[in-house]
Amino acid sequence: MDRLPDSFRLIIRRLIHEPAVVPGFGFQFKPGDGGWAALPRNLNAAFLLALGGGSLSRSALDFLSADRGEREWSRVARFYLDALKRIEAEAGDRMSGDQAFRTAVLDLARCFDEGFETGSPETMEGIRRVFFPEGKGLPWDRAGSLQDLRQRRSVKVCASNRDYLRSPHAQVLFTANVLLTVPLEKELERVPVAGKIREAVRQVLSEDQLFWYDHPIPIGVAPGKNEAVYGLRGLDAAVRFEIGRGTAPPEARIPVLLSVSVTHKGLHPVARPWLRGELRGGVPLEHLDIYAVTEDDARKMVREVLAPAARHYLADGETGLVGEVFGVDGEYGRHYSFLKAAAALWQVVVDENTRASFKIDLDQVFPQEEMVAETGRSAFEHLSDPLWGAEGTDSDGAPVRLGMLAGALVDEADIGEGLFTPDVKWPQGPPEADRWIFDSALTQALSTEAEMMARYSPEGFDGQKNCLQRVHVTGGMTGILVEDLRRYRPFTPPWIGRAEDQAYLLSTLFTGNGPALRYVHRSGLFMRHDKKSFAGEAIEASRVGKTVGDYVRILLFSAYARAFPWGIDRIKSAMDPFSGCFISKIPLTVSTLRLALKAAWLFGRGSEKSEREAGELVSQGCARLAEAAGTAGDPEVAGSWYRRCKEGWDLYYDTLDALERGLQKGDAFARRMRRKALGLVREWIV
Repeated sequence: MDRLPDSFRLIIRRLIHEPAVVPGFGFQFKPGDGGWAALPRNLNAAFLLALGGGSLSRSALDFLSADRGEREWSRVARFYLDALKRIEAEAGDRMSGDQAFRTAVLDLARCFDEGFETGSPETMEGIRRVFFPEGKGLPWDRAGSLQDLRQRRSVKVCASNRDYLRSPHAQVLFTANVLLTVPLEKELERVPVAGKIREAVRQVLSEDQLFWYDHPIPIGVAPGKNEAVYGLRGLDAAVRFEIGRGTAPPEARIPVLLSVSVTHKGLHPVARPWLRGELRGGVPLEHLDIYAVTEDDARKMVREVLAPAARHYLADGETGLVGEVFGVDGEYGRHYSFLKAAAALWQVVVDENTRASFKIDLDQVFPQEEMVAETGRSAFEHLSDPLWGAEGTDSDGAPVRLGMLAGALVDEADIGEGLFTPDVKWPQGPPEADRWIFDSALTQALSTEAEMMARYSPEGFDGQKNCLQRVHVTGGMTGILVEDLRRYRPFTPPWIGRAEDQAYLLSTLFTGNGPALRYVHRSGLFMRHDKKSFAGEAIEASRVGKTVGDYVRILLFSAYARAFPWGIDRIKSAMDPFSGCFISKIPLTVSTLRLALKAAWLFGRGSEKSEREAGELVSQGCARLAEAAGTAGDPEVAGSWYRRCKEGWDLYYDTLDALERGLQKGDAFARRMRRKALGLVREWIV
């Protein structure tokens, strides 16, 4: 029995046959066509036609069900057939059990029946109510939405942090992730790397890619386009500026911990020697002590220090749990959590004066002169802030602990207009392709302006008695106090591949006792985003992977949010409009429809380049959505994995607490473990 009402299928038909959404869709389903692009184009069109119902739906289903010899496209057909059944169940059940959703669908279908244009405000608002309710009212009520969001993010400060950081150069562990991939140049003889590395990379080219990053560093890239080199030189210059300003002593050298992650398994043995050669071969970094951690390094720390300490002090036989969570290879969530959690290890076994960690991205630099000119503070002075670690109450009167800190970004091309220039602009003109049903660019622009661009002033939020908390954060501008890291133990699950920085807050969004952990907005703390000036080729090469990651994110966030006992409505109330918009009532419907609409739009453009991108999008998108839908995109699986992750991180922090107590007592075993740990850390030095 068809559980998907005609009203919902009518909406799909109107969307796919609307030229403003998919130009030329009527020419995309032609099963008799030849050529390399015909099969992916027909498979994608068949899915949309079958979902929308109507006269061609039977032919479309037959085409999807036909036996195919090509493994790649057989996999695509299977995914689309399975997605049809899942969407029928998901959207059909939502229509039956959610009166607000049912009303939204019926109202939108009525708009179409009554002849409203797809681009009319009434119809666009109706589309958002069905597929993207977080975007309701945008952009028409921009000013009201901006004011409302800032009010929701307001915090009344009850007690500032009297013991705030006063010497960031000595108290902060700076961290960053280095993401490596295969060379862009396929003719390896032309890649400027050592012979042993070149031969190892040659073998890697036949491997399947395991992980997709936004703009990983290709092995062999020119030093001027290597963001690891670029970002570390920028950080070195920032410390030099602090020394000149008198906010750090002349002999200052700050510790920088790098995680080194790879897209292909075979890159493991070459990652460290290549990175070391790149960093040692250029301009000396005079004010940085750099430590690079590979997956092998992390496993060695677990095997030789953390696991023995857990067995000794906690008698815990599940020491393998620590190894599952403490590492750097995999999706973004894994190395992001590692870079935060490593500060606790650093405090216990390396430097007890470590009070906080602060993560940067290496395609960004501190614009020190501009910050001082506009805000009167340098980067270190912004980190020396009594708000970081303050306690207060949020707009609902609930207690919060501002143990995390978030800054903002300004694009290199915009900094001439001033620091407070949003790096995400409000979309102009009508949406394209999948943005008709899910326009996160709108909510991202809103939260960027409302949260990141907020200025403290005596007339509004003064940054002393009241301030803003942040939900929308960027991974390269976040810090956490080690005492709050060890108390709250936040983490991002290792299966989260995008927006790992925003998922980090979810794990401790609400607590049973005491104040909830939150980010404080540090108004005026900026990094300049320079990726377009030197990483253009890498960005272009990873564009499809990034797009698909955005679709997968809907499945993963929607399932992950259902792992908590707090309820989706309460979570979305805290996380909307941008971070929470990826928590959907109909996640498989939205993610798969976004994929198919974007591919159809690309096919409709007609150029060979757009057709190739569309074919890659269909192939990669179906494979990754199928994997996510069957694993972490399932709420039961996500819940089980979340609980296992939490057990792993609890064991990690319990072990460090016990080891620290042993060191304080002068325990011989603790001293031996500390010596072992220090020896391993010395191996990380670059």
